[in-house]
Amino acid sequence: MNAAHTRRESAFSSANGYLAAGAGVLLLLASFYLLKRMAESSDGLAFLLGAVVVGLGGLLCLGGLYMLQPNESAILTLFGKYIGTDRSEGLRWAFPFYVKRRLSLRARNFNAPTLKVNDKRGNPVEISAAVVWRVRDTAQAVFEVDDFERYVSIQAEAALRHLASQYAYDEGEDLAPGETTLRAGMDVVADTLKGELQARFEAAGVEVLDAKLTHLAYAAEIAQVMLRRQQAEAIISARAKIVHGAVSMVETALKGLSERGIVELDDERKAAMVSNLLVVLCSDKETQPIVNTGTLYN
Repeated sequence: MNAAHTRRESAFSSANGYLAAGAGVLLLLASFYLLKRMAESSDGLAFLLGAVVVGLGGLLCLGGLYMLQPNESAILTLFGKYIGTDRSEGLRWAFPFYVKRRLSLRARNFNAPTLKVNDKRGNPVEISAAVVWRVRDTAQAVFEVDDFERYVSIQAEAALRHLASQYAYDEGEDLAPGETTLRAGMDVVADTLKGELQARFEAAGVEVLDAKLTHLAYAAEIAQVMLRRQQAEAIISARAKIVHGAVSMVETALKGLSERGIVELDDERKAAMVSNLLVVLCSDKETQPIVNTGTLYN
């Protein structure tokens, strides 16, 4: 969007509404008093004109009153022309012919629906996010987009789809070492999502306060396959640690036997002992000992 043609918010200074209300009540009372004097005086036309003028002044004072709550604004227009935005609080007064549209400046939550999109690998995943936002520029929100709330919802879904396509769901051999993933890099992903949302919301004068993923999972059609893959990777990782620990224990045992001179083992007996120890240490089931009454060579 061309910044030169973008409508920007301009401040509007409204008058104190309490003073205007008091003045309006006094003018109406004065109008009634003039009408009463008109009935008692021979010059009734002058009193009538005075009553009408004073009464119109009172109605003008009362007709321009409006009230704003904290974190609420009023966009004022006159015959379609933007006059300004009033961010004052309490009872305020402005020209009665100004059209006043109230607009909340409070923080709002948008819970994106769960979307099915493809991640960087092309795997279908389900993803959703919660976005906290608020209106920063009232003129942009009202005049630059047709419906800024619907604009926020559509752009948030578009940003979420684009985000999912930039990252893989989980780590894998096809990714570079240390590459960010949706599951492991939540903080980085959240910062990226917030930055993209802010860029998309800029045209509507909306500020992103926070954005976090609320749901992340593989799609139902591949969830079971990916679960088995994760289980296999976990088993392989656990087995690798078990084997590494078993090798260290066998090495310590052989070194201790040799240093203390408990028994002298040749290479073949060492190989047999290492085999037996590794079977005992690496097996995931309880092992049954076999008593050998002979020798290794007979």
